[in-house]
Amino acid sequence: MRFEFVSFGATTASTMMARPFWTLLLCAALTLAVLPRAAAQDLDYPETKTVDTVDVYHGTQVPDPYRWLEDQDSEATQQWVGTQNGVTFGYLEQIPERKRLGDRLRELWDYPKYGVPQRKGGHLFYSTNSGLQNHAVTYVQPADSSAEPRVLFNPNAWSEEGTVSLSAFAPGPNGEYVAYGKSEGGSDWKTLYVRSLNTDEDLSDTIKWVKFSNPTWTKNGDGFYYGRYPAPKEGEQYEAETKAQKIYYHEIGTPQSDDRLVYERPDNPKLGFGTEVTHDGRYLVIRANEGTSPKTELYVKDLQADDAEIRPLIEGFDASYNFIGADGSTFYIQTNRDAPNRRIIAVDVTQSDRSNWQTIVPESDAVLQGADLVGEKLVVEALTDVKGRLTIHALDGTRETTVELPTIGSVGSVNGSPDDDSFFYGFTSFTYPTTVFRYDLDTGTSTVVREPEVEGFDADRYTVKQVFYESTDGTEVPMFIVHRKGLERDGTNPTYLYGYGGFNITITPRFSPSTLAWLEMGGIYAVPNLRGGGAYGESWHEAGMLGNKQQVFDDFYAAALHLIDETYTSRSKLAIAGASNGGLLTGASITQRPTLFGAAVVERGVLDMLRYDEFTIGWAWVPEYGSSENPEQFEFLYDYSPLHNVEPGTAYPPTIITTADTDDRVVPSHSYKFAAALQQAQGADEPILLRVETDTGHGGGTPTSKEIEETTDVFAFLVDQLGIEASRIPEPPAPPTGR
Repeated sequence: MRFEFVSFGATTASTMMARPFWTLLLCAALTLAVLPRAAAQDLDYPETKTVDTVDVYHGTQVPDPYRWLEDQDSEATQQWVGTQNGVTFGYLEQIPERKRLGDRLRELWDYPKYGVPQRKGGHLFYSTNSGLQNHAVTYVQPADSSAEPRVLFNPNAWSEEGTVSLSAFAPGPNGEYVAYGKSEGGSDWKTLYVRSLNTDEDLSDTIKWVKFSNPTWTKNGDGFYYGRYPAPKEGEQYEAETKAQKIYYHEIGTPQSDDRLVYERPDNPKLGFGTEVTHDGRYLVIRANEGTSPKTELYVKDLQADDAEIRPLIEGFDASYNFIGADGSTFYIQTNRDAPNRRIIAVDVTQSDRSNWQTIVPESDAVLQGADLVGEKLVVEALTDVKGRLTIHALDGTRETTVELPTIGSVGSVNGSPDDDSFFYGFTSFTYPTTVFRYDLDTGTSTVVREPEVEGFDADRYTVKQVFYESTDGTEVPMFIVHRKGLERDGTNPTYLYGYGGFNITITPRFSPSTLAWLEMGGIYAVPNLRGGGAYGESWHEAGMLGNKQQVFDDFYAAALHLIDETYTSRSKLAIAGASNGGLLTGASITQRPTLFGAAVVERGVLDMLRYDEFTIGWAWVPEYGSSENPEQFEFLYDYSPLHNVEPGTAYPPTIITTADTDDRVVPSHSYKFAAALQQAQGADEPILLRVETDTGHGGGTPTSKEIEETTDVFAFLVDQLGIEASRIPEPPAPPTGR
C-alpha cells in the first residue's frame, strides 16, 4: 500500500483472499466484533532454520543466521515464503472487517484518473484510468483538431493478471513513431519497442536490458539514444548487481545488435547516465551521476558538426546540475552549487568556463523543484514550506507572474515545449483529487482540462493543517495532519503516521483513495517532512544522510510524541508506516522504540544495512547510507540496521512486513530475514506477519487490483490491532433490486 508514491509474491495473495466463507464473516461482523482480536490467537509461524554464517567487519563478528533466505529461488526459501503467506492470510481471513474494507476501497478507487497531456509531433497524448482498470490507457489524437482520440496503448490487454505495464513512453518529434517500454512483474527491467502512429502496429525493433533510462529521439526522428546494462546471467535478473550502464544509439528499423555505442565509462562502472537532445536538435546532452548521489556532471556533443566528440561541459561532481533546455548555445541549468535551495543558471556551451556562468533565477527561501522551457519563458516549480508554487519567468530571470493554485497542494508534470504558447500541469492535495489544467502564456490564465469526480467525496468534511514540532536537537520540523472536521482531540483517534526521510525526496500533499478510506473511518493521517528529504533543500537532505541518519529516526519519534502530547492520539492507537527507505525508517523505529507505537507497517524496506549494497542496484545507495566496507560507516550502519538490532525477548508492536518476490530494487531477502528475526525474538503475543506478493516488484507498474488487495490487508491488520470499531467502516451499497 502506498499513500504517497506514484506521478514517479507458491501461494498467491489473490488466490488466498478468495475464500467462500467471506460471506459468513460479513454477515457475522457485528457479532465477531466483540470477540478478542485475531492477535490474541496463537500464530503457528514456520520453523526457520539458522546457519552458522558469521561475517567479520573490521574486527567485529556479525552473525547472519538467516543468510540462506537470500537465495530467493531455492526450493527451501520458496517453501518458507509459502508457509509464511499461509500464516499471514490465515490471520487476515479471521478479521471480520476485511471484506467490508475491501469493498469500500474498491468504491473509493473507482473514479476516473487523468494523466497530464503532452504535445509532440503534431499529436496530443494523454492517459486515463476509468477507475478500477489495472493500468491507465494511453490515447492519441491530432493536437490541433477536434478529431476523436484513439487508443494507442492498453496495458490491460497485455497480461491476464495485469502484471505487464507501460514503463517508458517517448513520442518521436515528427509524428511518425512512439518508442515505449514494457516491464513484467513490476521489475525495473524494461524492453523497448517502436510503434507506428500511422498503422498503430509495432515495428520489428526490440531493445532489451534497459533500466533507469528512457528513449531520447534525435530531431529528425530517425532514431533515439538509450541506456542499457550488460545482460545478467540467466535466472539472476532480479538479484545480480546492476552496473556498467552504456549509452547507445538505435536507428529505426535495425536490430539491437547494430546499435552504436555512444558513451561508456569503463573507468567507473558505477556511473549512470541520462540523455537529452536540445529542442532544435543541435546538441546531445549527457548527465552522469554515481549512484543516487545528487552530484552530477554534464557532457555535450554537437550533433551538427562532423566527427564531433562528446566533451565535458561541467566536471567535478561538486554539485547537482540538471539540464532544463536550450536557446541556441545557451543552456539553462538547475543547480545547487553555492545554493542549497537551488538556482537556475545560463551556460553558453561555446564559453562554458565557470567565470562566464550567469545566474538567471537566484536561490531564495523557496526550494526549487524543477523548471521547463515553454515558449520563451521559464516555468518554475518550487516549494515554500512544502507547499507547491508555480511561477513564470522571462529568459533573463525576471518573474512575470505567479500562477494561482486552487489550495495548499502540489504541482506536478508540467508539459510544454519551446514552440508552445501554453502548457499543461497537474495539481493535487490531500483533499483535492488530481486535476489537469492548461495555462495560457498569452492571457495568463489557467483552465481546467480534466477534473475527476469522486462519488460521495466532499472536501469540506475534512481539515488539512500544517504544524511545526520540535525535534530532539531543537529543529522545527513541518508535519501535515489531515482528519475529519469536528474531530475531538481526546487521545483515542486511530492515527496513521507515514514517513520517508531520505534521498532528497519530499512527500508533498497528494490525493489518494487509501488516505480517504482511512479518514472516513475517523482516522488521522499525518506526514512529517523528516530530515534526509528535500523539504528545505540540500542542507535538509544532508542533515539526515550517512552519519546523520539517526536524526531522521529521531525526527520521526518526535512527530509521534507530538501527536500523543497534543492528544490527537495515544500510543496504543498510533500506527507507523513507510515504504522502501521509509521501510527502513519503520524497521529502525520498532527496534529502537518498540513501546512507542501501537502497530507498524514495514513495506519493501531496506533492512539489512550491512549487505544491502551487494544486490541489484543497492550499491547505488552508498552515497546516501554509507558502506559496511568503510570502518567508520560500518559503525553507524551497525548501530541502526534494523536486522542487526532485533533483541530476543523484546515486546515488539504488532507488525506487518510486505514485499514482493520480483522486487529487483530492494530485494525481498531484506524482508524475509527481518521477519524471521522478529518472529524468533518476539517477547509478546503480538503478531509479526510477512506478506509476500507476486509479480509487483518495488511498486512501479503495480496493478490496481493488487494495490487494493494489499491496502485492504494492511488496513484490516490495523483495524484489528488498533481496535477500530466496525461501525466506522462504511457499509457497502445494497445490490440493485430487480423488477
